[in-house]
Amino acid sequence: MSWFECVPNFSEGRDQTKIARIVAEIQDRPGVALLDVEQNADHNRCVVTIVGEGPALVEGVLAMMRVATVLIDLNAHQGEHPRMGATDVVPFVPLGDATTAQAVELAVQLGARVWEELHIPVYLYGQAARLPDRQDLAKVRSGQFEGIRDAIGTDPARRPDLGEARVHPTAGAVAIGARPVLIAYNAYLTTADVAVAKRVARAVRGRDGGLAEVKALGFEIHERQRAQVSMNLTDYRRTPIHRALEAVRREAARFGVDVEETEIVGLVPEDALFDAAEYYLQLNSFDRGTVLERKVRGAQPRAETLAEFTARLAARTPTPGGGSAAAASGAMGAALGEMVTAYSAGKDDATLDPVRGRLAAARGRFLELVEEDANAYAETVTARRAAKAEPGTGAEQAWTAAIRLAAEVPLETARLAWRCAGELRELGDQVRPMMTSDWTTARALLNAALQGALANVAINLDDLRQRGSAVSDLETALGELG
Repeated sequence: MSWFECVPNFSEGRDQTKIARIVAEIQDRPGVALLDVEQNADHNRCVVTIVGEGPALVEGVLAMMRVATVLIDLNAHQGEHPRMGATDVVPFVPLGDATTAQAVELAVQLGARVWEELHIPVYLYGQAARLPDRQDLAKVRSGQFEGIRDAIGTDPARRPDLGEARVHPTAGAVAIGARPVLIAYNAYLTTADVAVAKRVARAVRGRDGGLAEVKALGFEIHERQRAQVSMNLTDYRRTPIHRALEAVRREAARFGVDVEETEIVGLVPEDALFDAAEYYLQLNSFDRGTVLERKVRGAQPRAETLAEFTARLAARTPTPGGGSAAAASGAMGAALGEMVTAYSAGKDDATLDPVRGRLAAARGRFLELVEEDANAYAETVTARRAAKAEPGTGAEQAWTAAIRLAAEVPLETARLAWRCAGELRELGDQVRPMMTSDWTTARALLNAALQGALANVAINLDDLRQRGSAVSDLETALGELG
């Protein structure tokens, strides 16, 4: 699945309870990761950064928008930042191998559902725009909620791309689109005079002849008693952060004002910060590959994700197969069992610590058995081919030994699953009622691991019998565990 960044902006930056209720809709949602939440009381705005798979992002953002539609009334909303909706803007940003076309499709999918389910009209902007003027978010949002509300029904230029020509009575309208990575960068001036900030913003923004791919506005930040030049760098490769900052400094100096400090709102690509470091440190021919953290990341082995493992399982290849899946099921069962024991014992109760420790050790061993099972099967394939290519006693013995190993590995998985299941079964009345479903799931996963592993032992046992190998120990183990 392709991954995307999504940065929904909500018109609420003061009420922490409302913000928490909106953000709660995206937390712990499968396929989506919450990266950042930024809020500003003067702007009365909240910016949430999330990443994930496209369909999961659409569902998650829609859930957040449902809550925002209920909680935010634009008729009573006041803030420095321009706004047109309770959910004001929702951009999709392609990451990695994801494409702009895919991001546009997500914007359209979300927009259609927003109108159908929330009855909020949608303007498609940026790279998703259907009209040239709507590539620029500032033009889409011109007039803000009140202006759009008054003109949407009579001015054809204000007709939404999706939905009827009427705003939602309290949630307004929303701009949904696709764009590249954007850096939100603010500079605080050594003055409270917002007129200076507005003149500086006009001088540096691209549409008024300033810097390419820079949008800028001047605001008064009451809580800091400072004027702010708020910028969106829509392509930091064309106008990097340091160039934007130096332009603000030069323009501010005309009014006897300096830049007191700056801030980045939301997340920023590390290369953008390296650009600034190279400029201000006057580095020549700097190799970013020499950065310690990058070297360390490159040297560290990367753990396989669950999605990657299941994709390998799904592939038309013999490994990993049922034995590896059984071991993975055991690892999940043991892990869930650890959680059950942790909560059942209580915060300061150490009576179940030994059980939890054994389950933790089993979890680690199960994870090793995932790959050991796949490797054991691969060895049987190699040994069989060698015996066919060069028949002989040695090759036949090696083939038999490989088959036996392919039986012994899942047998260890089965024994481990049987022991862990017994550990959990013996907890009995010690399991807290709220953990009953987790306890049941853990035991079911361990039972699946047991049965799956035994099936793998049995199939290799048949091969060993056909080859005349002694198998009484394996037969006894099957009888005890089955």
